[in-house]
This record gives sequence, C-alpha cells and structure tokens, in this order.
Amino acid sequence: MSGRFKVLVLVLTVSLVFFCQAAFAGEMRSIEDASPQQVVNGMSNKLVRGVANVATGWLELPKQIYQTSKEEGVVKGAAVGPLKGIGMTLVRTVAGVGETLTFFIAYPGFFDPYFDPAYVWQKE
Repeated sequence: MSGRFKVLVLVLTVSLVFFCQAAFAGEMRSIEDASPQQVVNGMSNKLVRGVANVATGWLELPKQIYQTSKEEGVVKGAAVGPLKGIGMTLVRTVAGVGETLTFFIAYPGFFDPYFDPAYVWQKE
C-alpha cells in the first residue's frame, strides 16, 4: 500500500469514529446506570440477534430481489436485486458474527443492533 493510501484510510477511520461518537453521544446508556437484569437482558438480546443474523443472513438475497422488483420493476429486480442481496447477505452475516463475538460488550449504545432493521424479517 502506498503512503498516501494509508494516510487516507487512517483519516477516514478516525473521522468515522469521531462522527459515530458524536452521533450517539446523547443516546448512549451506560452499564454503570443499568441494573444487573438490564445488562443481562442486553447481552442475551445481542447474542440471540447475532446468532439469528448469522443463521438467516442468506435470506437477504431473495428479500432484496423481491424488494427491488416491487419498488423498481421486475427487470431491475432481476438485474440489481441479486447484487444488493449478495451485499446485504455479507453485511448481515458479518454483523451477526460481530454481535455474537462481542455480545458481552455494551457497544454500540447499550447493546443496540449494529444496523436497522435488526433482523432480516423486519421492515426497513
């Protein structure tokens, strides 16, 4: 990797971290303010959500084909839907792995989902 590319990646990463902290600063709850039951509920919800997204991430493929066909027509659904589906399958599955591996960490927010909708079967 060239030096310029490394600097660009570093600047973008740092900017993203600061942006995310500023965006969620008002919404974040802390473990110190939560009861033990709330912490356990948050951890278990995050673990179940992660496992569910790993197991059902592949359902993004037919979902994206259907949604694209419904919103933009059958031809575009057949052409663009599979690409969107493959991308969202990867995103949802990787997010599920991340949530499963980090279920004990109250991030992002207070055990909040990495993105919305939290599950493949929920409406966007």
